[in-house]
Amino acid sequence: MSAPTSSDDAQPAEGPDLTAAPRTTGQGGSDDGAGAVTHQGGAATRPAPRRSSVLRETAIIVVAALVLSWLIKTFLVQAFYIPSESMEDTLQIGDRVMVSRLVPSHLDVHRGDIIVFKDPGHWLPEQEKADHGPVGNAVVDALTFVGLRPNDAVGHLIKRVIGLPGDTVACAGPGKPVTVNGVAISEPYLKPGSEPSQDAFSEKVPADMLFVMGDNRQDSSDSRYNTGKPGGGFVPMDDVVGTAFIKVWPLSDAGLLRNPGDTFKDVPNP
Repeated sequence: MSAPTSSDDAQPAEGPDLTAAPRTTGQGGSDDGAGAVTHQGGAATRPAPRRSSVLRETAIIVVAALVLSWLIKTFLVQAFYIPSESMEDTLQIGDRVMVSRLVPSHLDVHRGDIIVFKDPGHWLPEQEKADHGPVGNAVVDALTFVGLRPNDAVGHLIKRVIGLPGDTVACAGPGKPVTVNGVAISEPYLKPGSEPSQDAFSEKVPADMLFVMGDNRQDSSDSRYNTGKPGGGFVPMDDVVGTAFIKVWPLSDAGLLRNPGDTFKDVPNP
């Protein structure tokens, strides 16, 4: 006995009577059953893509990326541009460095660290920011704010920490080494041909302050030469932006900026 046939059997239909007539849309056209509307002219019009959804998703991604960049710049790392020769040969004019914002809020400052700090008391001459025009200035400021452009260091300095709070930093003059708490230090980071200090000095670092010097000692306006200004030539801890830990530009000279720990290993606590 043969099995009964069913209208749901998945066999190809035959005969012209099985060709469904197109459904009328009511607007001078017909629906072909696949979602495309066929107008009387014969052309199929398909639904427009949801561009608003794509634009919304793109906007969300861009805003999230900008917020993330701002958070990184504010709390973790920030890029800075080197504008002067005071840290040669360690850093050259035009170099870009990354600065850890975890110092000193979460990590300690050490002797030998290279730090970026706000001008504590008119160490710098009056500086004018480069003018890129109204629109250009707005773009530059926005990119710098969110961390997509290195800070041009206007109002900031970069030096090496030589003395911590309580330390006594001194030098007897040309040909003599710098001493910290009475111990002479050997400074391999100095620019070749530089004297440790061409001028004699002796300074005790107050609490919550730092004594800093440039590696290019004969061309650095540092703690030695700002004693008559607010702060007495010392850098308040609160003015420290962070420690420079890596040079990222130029790529040919990129690398870590290591602390010369051996230089200060014999220095006693104050």
